[in-house]
Amino acid sequence: MTAQPTPGYVFDNDSEHAVEQHRCLARAYDPLTLERLAQTGVGEGWHCLEVGAGGGSVAHWLAQRVAPSGRVLATDVKPAHVAPAPGLEIARHDIVHDPLPEAAFDLIHARLVLLHLPERRAVLARLLRALKPGGWLQLDEFDITYGPALLMPDPAAGALYTEFLDAKATAMATAGADIAWGRNAAAAMRETGFTAIEPVPHLELWQASSPAVRLLAHHTHHLRDRLIEAGMSEERLVQVRELLADPSFCACSCAIYSVHGRRPAG
Repeated sequence: MTAQPTPGYVFDNDSEHAVEQHRCLARAYDPLTLERLAQTGVGEGWHCLEVGAGGGSVAHWLAQRVAPSGRVLATDVKPAHVAPAPGLEIARHDIVHDPLPEAAFDLIHARLVLLHLPERRAVLARLLRALKPGGWLQLDEFDITYGPALLMPDPAAGALYTEFLDAKATAMATAGADIAWGRNAAAAMRETGFTAIEPVPHLELWQASSPAVRLLAHHTHHLRDRLIEAGMSEERLVQVRELLADPSFCACSCAIYSVHGRRPAG
């Protein structure tokens, strides 16, 4: 009998699939994340916090950007996948329960973290207090309620793709995620007290060669037990992998929102 998954963060860093998860995320979303981070003006001497650092690609970029006198603190509940680097401090930290220093950071970044946390509003308040006056927060978050199939090999393939997306959304929501958090993050930041809020939505065309589609295919392995609990079968997951590798596959991405906000300077 297959063990039933328990509620909680669906992408376990202790899993054998974690390294590939981090690699796929970096390939798919680092270009957007780093472009937006650069727009904050982050540079030499800044003190930065990377929440939920995952594989560490963003934390390493930040450490190079703020060198030699700046520093970056990269945190995760399971930070073993973050490699050491000059100017980079790595810490095991639970953003929901563990304290942060107040007014300590010029920039805080979190990608695809708060959407998984039922306590996301309380976490936003904690991040606001951790910023220096005038400091920046950047959240990069999905809204997975959108992402239609555009061209499929046949109608059955379109139905299969929709079934897969629905099962993934169910698995995430069951674990406590807000699957529409990307579109809600800006308003939540304003209600928390952030100013200068700028939400930037991003969509792209997904084809079999797209890095984000490789990430979707990986999820059929990484989330296998949860997807089966949500109603899929092993046979259907194999068919999803075949569909995502089909050169005729074409879909619109889900929406990812990169949201800037600042702690009031006063």
